[in-house]
Amino acid sequence: MGSDLAKPVSLVLSRFRLFLGFVSLLLFPMLVTLRLSQADSSKMWRLKIAKRLEEAATHHNSLKTSTFPKEKNQMSTVQVPAIDMNKLNAFIGQFVTDLGAAVHTGMVVIGEKLGLYKALAEGPMSSAQLAAKTQTDERYLREWLASQAAGGYITYDEQSGRFSLSDEQAFTLADDNSPAYLPGAFELALGSLAAVPRIAESFRTGAGMGWHEHVDGVFHGCEKFFRPGYAANLVSTWIPALQDVKLKLEKGARVADVGCGKGASTILLAKAFPNSHFFGFDYHDKSIEAARESAQRNGVAHRVSFEVSKAKEFPGTNYDLVAVFDCLHDMGDPIGAAAHVRRSLAKDGTWMIVEPFANDQLKDNLNPVGRVYYSFSTLLCTPCSRSQEVGLCLGAQAGEARIRDVVTSAGFNRFRRATETPFNIVYEARP
Repeated sequence: MGSDLAKPVSLVLSRFRLFLGFVSLLLFPMLVTLRLSQADSSKMWRLKIAKRLEEAATHHNSLKTSTFPKEKNQMSTVQVPAIDMNKLNAFIGQFVTDLGAAVHTGMVVIGEKLGLYKALAEGPMSSAQLAAKTQTDERYLREWLASQAAGGYITYDEQSGRFSLSDEQAFTLADDNSPAYLPGAFELALGSLAAVPRIAESFRTGAGMGWHEHVDGVFHGCEKFFRPGYAANLVSTWIPALQDVKLKLEKGARVADVGCGKGASTILLAKAFPNSHFFGFDYHDKSIEAARESAQRNGVAHRVSFEVSKAKEFPGTNYDLVAVFDCLHDMGDPIGAAAHVRRSLAKDGTWMIVEPFANDQLKDNLNPVGRVYYSFSTLLCTPCSRSQEVGLCLGAQAGEARIRDVVTSAGFNRFRRATETPFNIVYEARP
């Protein structure tokens, strides 16, 4: 009996798959073959896509109740859902944008690595002139320049045939000391994606992946991604938002930067407050080596030390300030780390916790910033926490309520949101 029922069900499913395959063949060649000529505007391009999609959807809707012959000349009706043209157009438009952004990531990393943005910031150039200046291949450059102009990352002058950077593009792409420098974010994204095969397997096994196990692009990109935000806000806004901390730093304080990575935050503070001493800790030895070199280059090595240590084990007591920048959620046992921070603080010390901006409810994080953080959290933050003891996995969008729970569970009596930016929230905790 079961076998008799399985045959018609299998036949219907098989024919339904064939139908979906037909729709796919109708839609995707349109996206592949539809090329935008120089004379076409983006509006015309969207109209062409909409027309092709409407034709496909009209055909699909005409078959939404389709009849297929069954075995022994019987008939079977398959219900196919109708297509809403407005929703389909919007979703395909999002797909094209996202696909372009995905491959664009590699283009930005190439542009920074080869000094192409810095060269273009000096003035308009043809592809041949840029090739000569940067000692790169002109043919490759032509494709790269076209991709960047199409994405709005460089400016193309049709009359002269030359490419350039606007002031805004140069500020964000060519000046690595800019508070809005962008290429680091793309390097971090590209490096994170190298872990996709392993993370996909972790979905099945639940295994973690330590921070140290990622490719070097993750470490370099992370430092370059966060440093502009720290440079723009740490000294000017975040420190003044903490009770009495700026005055202590100006007079001379002991500061621990836990999870310091390559030391960007530590060195920014050290340069701003020359009377204080700073101690950076991170479990990743390669990052600590890079931090020490950076301290030497910046002339603060006599007041800044970097040591390899875990967040629950870093040495020292009587710190006036302990800071954690964008890493509490990465820790396997953040409550244990918080308890250790409390023991290390001076009686009137302060714990500054900088976390990615997040609301407490998922529905309030479903926006472009939340999308970035949830994606990075899937590839980096959650696997990192899972690889450690406890493996609490707060995630990069933990929100204030969960951070408060961690902090108060460790014995802190005072906790507040001190300030925020569109990308970060700064919390203050005191014993």
